[in-house]
Amino acid sequence: MKAFLMHRDRDFDMEQVLPVNEAALIQDLELTTIFNAMSLGDKFLLDVTKRAVLTSLTDPAAISYRQQVLMDCLAQPSVVRQVYDIAVDALQAERKVWGLWGRTPDSILHRSVQVLELMVGSLKRLRQVASEAAGRFINSEGFTRFFAMLASELDDAYFQTIEAHLRELKFPRGVLLSAKLGKGNRGTSYVLRRPRAQRWIERVTPARSRAGYSFAIAERDESGLRALEDLRGRGINLVANALAQATDHIVSFFNMVRTELAFYVGCLNLHARLLKKGEPTCFPVPVSPDDRVLSAHGLYDVCLALHLDAHVVGNALHADDKSLVIITGANQGGKSTFLRGIGLAHLMMQCGMFVPAESFRASVCDGVFTHYKREEDPTMTSGKLDEELSRMSDIAGMIAPNCLLLCNESFAATNEREGSEIARQVIQALTEAGVKVFFVTHLFDLAQNLYLQRLDTALFLRAERQPDGQRTFRLVEGEPLPTSYGADSYKRIFGAAS
Repeated sequence: MKAFLMHRDRDFDMEQVLPVNEAALIQDLELTTIFNAMSLGDKFLLDVTKRAVLTSLTDPAAISYRQQVLMDCLAQPSVVRQVYDIAVDALQAERKVWGLWGRTPDSILHRSVQVLELMVGSLKRLRQVASEAAGRFINSEGFTRFFAMLASELDDAYFQTIEAHLRELKFPRGVLLSAKLGKGNRGTSYVLRRPRAQRWIERVTPARSRAGYSFAIAERDESGLRALEDLRGRGINLVANALAQATDHIVSFFNMVRTELAFYVGCLNLHARLLKKGEPTCFPVPVSPDDRVLSAHGLYDVCLALHLDAHVVGNALHADDKSLVIITGANQGGKSTFLRGIGLAHLMMQCGMFVPAESFRASVCDGVFTHYKREEDPTMTSGKLDEELSRMSDIAGMIAPNCLLLCNESFAATNEREGSEIARQVIQALTEAGVKVFFVTHLFDLAQNLYLQRLDTALFLRAERQPDGQRTFRLVEGEPLPTSYGADSYKRIFGAAS
């Protein structure tokens, strides 16, 4: 049995390698805020959601498959949580079953019978939920196939057969074995046999009165008891191993159901938070990387929305056929927030989630990279510019065509002329290599020089500022200005000059 709720043709791999820039993505995009909102303190949910978000899908069809499953989850959240709880309960019950000391056939068989009895109860609960709810999951191939599989494989005949086997494997009439004599009259080819059905006369007749050969082991004959246990173990060994494998298969199935539904439960948790705040969400349209598409309406930073009680301002973006977006404007105007929103929207889209926007359509990228300015680190053995250049060199060694690079105040650690020249060369090299670059900067020489080139593939956005100095936190298309209105911040903190 397979769940196939995260992928159309394979299980979700919890061992897949995370991107090498994992730490930078988590720090720069504040992904911990999203992970915490999705996991609600549950470590398992945290592990699954973190791995799912950071290991992006790059096939639009695979993204759409996961989106459709999530649509069904949002339409039927109580059922999804119920199925998840069944899987969790089954696995917790299995862990409470302790086997006898050692790995003897008897101990293996005993534990497997106990576990399988618990699993049968959980499978029955799962089938009951599936039979009641299957008709309500109409959006996704994933859930349609999942419920059809449960109905087909967990029918009444399956449970009758497995329960009959479990009754026999408790050996209420003892263990019946057959064997052959080998060299030295040693027993070989031990086979466990099913006892024939007793006639009624045998059930009421004392065993001693029946024909046959028997022997009894003395009460203190420990060697004889060990020999008899060894004989029994040889007979039930194959059955014990087969039952253990069957039990492991069912436990593995519940493990995968729990793992794959954990991602969707995390999505439900995050969606509930945003819905309560009245923030919009939408299912994005993933497009092939061959088409340079990126447009959005009402796009906002989901991390900021989770931190603030107030409503977050959304932004529009029309960057189709653009490989470079330069963002300038007033301090505290929402530039960094917008940049983070772009990165989060791509990661959320490419793991199959909804995104924080009224609409979002974008080409899938092969990776998201960030190059943000860092606070002064007293442990650094070189200057800030050296550290920035070193990080950019590392990125250059990893990044590839169809990737997205987000730069926030990069190369501001030196003077404007040098910083602008370094940034120009980096931007030119990356965009020519097919990398899409978003660059937030206060380097007027850089922004103005690029603007005057009138590049068809470049878009220039500016943080809006009202005449009285108020920030609207909206970004509009516009020519870079030679000021970031630092005086506004001075007045806000120190007051107007007297």
